[in-house]
Amino acid sequence: MTDGATPPSRTRRPSRLHRPAQLRRSRRPVAPPGSRPVEPADRFRFTDLLGEATADIGSRPGRLVMTLIGTVLGITALIATIGLAQTAAAQIARQFDANAVTQLVVTPRTASTGGGTTVAATALPWDAVPRLERLAGIESAALLAEVPLPDAVVTAVPVNDPSQPPSAPPPVYAASDELLDTLGGQLSTGRFFDAGHDLRADRVAVLGARAAERLGVPRVDTQPSVFVDGIAYAVVGVVASVDVRAELLGAVILPTGTARADFGLPAPGDAQARITIGAGPQLRTQAALALAPDDPESLEVNAPDGRSELGQDVQADVNEVFVVLSVIVLLAGGVGIANVTMLSVVERVGEIGLRRAIGATGRQIAGQFVAESVVVGLLGGLIGSALGVFAVVGISVVRNWTPVVDPWIALGGALLGAAVGLVAGGLPARRAARIEPVDALRGGT
Repeated sequence: MTDGATPPSRTRRPSRLHRPAQLRRSRRPVAPPGSRPVEPADRFRFTDLLGEATADIGSRPGRLVMTLIGTVLGITALIATIGLAQTAAAQIARQFDANAVTQLVVTPRTASTGGGTTVAATALPWDAVPRLERLAGIESAALLAEVPLPDAVVTAVPVNDPSQPPSAPPPVYAASDELLDTLGGQLSTGRFFDAGHDLRADRVAVLGARAAERLGVPRVDTQPSVFVDGIAYAVVGVVASVDVRAELLGAVILPTGTARADFGLPAPGDAQARITIGAGPQLRTQAALALAPDDPESLEVNAPDGRSELGQDVQADVNEVFVVLSVIVLLAGGVGIANVTMLSVVERVGEIGLRRAIGATGRQIAGQFVAESVVVGLLGGLIGSALGVFAVVGISVVRNWTPVVDPWIALGGALLGAAVGLVAGGLPARRAARIEPVDALRGGT
């Protein structure tokens, strides 16, 4: 300050607010160019959880196999029973469709008389068969009527032995030549009478299997005869089976022309027709108009709907029974997973304590055991679904059925196995999460 010297000027530091932006940012740590942010090392991610769960599962292959057996059997039973139920139900429905759903019956309506009896209000025409066969959806048709012979004797021998005990004779039916095709019948021997026999009123007869056994006529190559009210009829065939009208297996069947000539059959009893599946609703109206155009209400037409209700009921019952059995077996598999997981918790108390001591939370411990159960259940579900599908296909091939397996059911079986593992591992995981580190380490030593 002396000698006129000028004092050095004091520079003032700029405030933080006035500092350039580059200078303010320079004090922050700057990551090297091209480097990625470092995640915390103690974060327990989902991949770590799966790694821990699968590592412990693979360390005990024997126990894994024993645990999988219950789940595999449960899922296999579930898939196989549902698949077999669907396959069997389809076969049952097909049988109902082939028999009940393809049959149409036309009968005259009845009216009550003053004496309490019922009589037919009208009569079917004798040319009902060609009338019905003109309708679309009719594959074949036949006439059928029971011949009224209250006091007639039906026997295979011409001599009546008074020493033999009396027995009720087999019923006698009159039918047209297309009866066997219409009813889906099969012959065990011989042949069925044709249109020529009917037109000429030939005295021929066809026996049902039970009637032939009862009358002692097992074969027709010896030209046997049966006697109906003393009139001999040559037996030309024996019916072994029919899809509908099983009462014909115990009867004697004559041509309609023969029954009209010998016994004065006044009118056909009913008209039976075999129709295509699904043609029943429209034929219900058309058949009555074709046979009685002046009074269609005088005829009663029994035609099926699109599908047999009885077949649908049977299908529902079969599905219900199989599903209940499958659920029971699957519950047994879930109990097996729960028991093995609980045993694993007891054996790994020391491991649980060590992990808790180094910072693992109760949620992470529980998640590990739940993940193990889910993986075991999913693995068992996949194996069980595959075995169940193979079982359905194999049984269907052996039984000559068409296998019916819904792919969504197979996928659902695998997911159901995982769900069973999730539920089964809940209680053991909760118990593992509540173990205190000090107690676990003391108990594991």
